[in-house]
Amino acid sequence: MNLPYAKQQWLITFLMVGLLASIMGWNNYGIVHLDSTLRGSRVETLQSIAGHSVKDILAIARSLGWGSADILRAFYRGEPDEDGTNRPLQIQDKKDGPVTAADLAVNRYVLDKLNAALGTEEFGYLSEETYKAKAAPESLPQEWVWIIDPLDGTRDFIDKTGEYAFHLALTRYGRPVLTVVACPELEKLYYATLGGGAFVETRDGNSQPIQVSNRNRLEDLTVVVSRTHRDGRFNHLLQKLPCQNQLAVGSVGGKVAAIVDQRADIYISLSGKSAPKDWDMAAPELILTEAGGSFTQVNGEPLKYNQGDVNQWGCLIASNGACHTELCAESIKILAELDRTEQNRT
Repeated sequence: MNLPYAKQQWLITFLMVGLLASIMGWNNYGIVHLDSTLRGSRVETLQSIAGHSVKDILAIARSLGWGSADILRAFYRGEPDEDGTNRPLQIQDKKDGPVTAADLAVNRYVLDKLNAALGTEEFGYLSEETYKAKAAPESLPQEWVWIIDPLDGTRDFIDKTGEYAFHLALTRYGRPVLTVVACPELEKLYYATLGGGAFVETRDGNSQPIQVSNRNRLEDLTVVVSRTHRDGRFNHLLQKLPCQNQLAVGSVGGKVAAIVDQRADIYISLSGKSAPKDWDMAAPELILTEAGGSFTQVNGEPLKYNQGDVNQWGCLIASNGACHTELCAESIKILAELDRTEQNRT
């Protein structure tokens, strides 16, 4: 078939745009998503960390995960300290939720171990306690920053649901590159490195690769939800989404564990008067994306950490990746319609 030169160029352009659109995931709502094989966490592979081998740093992080799990379980069960004294929880009600002696003990344990092993010149350290100690919010200057959540799911810990977790994430320039999530009551430790895949480890040291489900119809997907932290706006979103199967699990780490264990497919965070923090999201994000899933803002933008303000405002969506673009588009549409309705009432 002989085509005029102009038509040949038009056809080439058309085909290239179509190819790019299929890779980037353009849709009618103007959202851009990288294909899961090209998304940021899948493009690069972590080679070394501030002169240390990835293997050595990962060994430190996994050891801290199991050590923190032991401390949390001891508090959870009311076991005495090594010297025989009791371990009272000493619950303190704070603006962003309760804090216990278990939070503080694990935070101190992890910071002491990381400082001793790695120092503070190459590495920064961010947790709720280090953040509160600052006079004003500011990002840490180091290229490599550890983000620590000593007890994710404090309310579930207090209420004895068993659904709590420990998070540890190493970030570089605001993005996670090596992370650990320990779920003490499951006796599982999930870990991932950038480009190196995600794994689950048991107490005996056995590690197995993990992968999200391949369910690919939005109506068939299961949303993992909290028993608390839900307001009217969030409930409205859940009611209107095509996926109506729900699984209640405490803690963000526990929710992402449910997705990579293929018990669920979607987790949504919608901030209201408060928002989840860097330490809630950084570690679970990399484990999910390295297991083949997606974790973004509702507009497809990646999450950024260590930006000064630790609040992760807005609508965040984590999924098995198969319907991520469609799920984001549906969520934007539902929330926009709700906003219009509320504006009309006023």
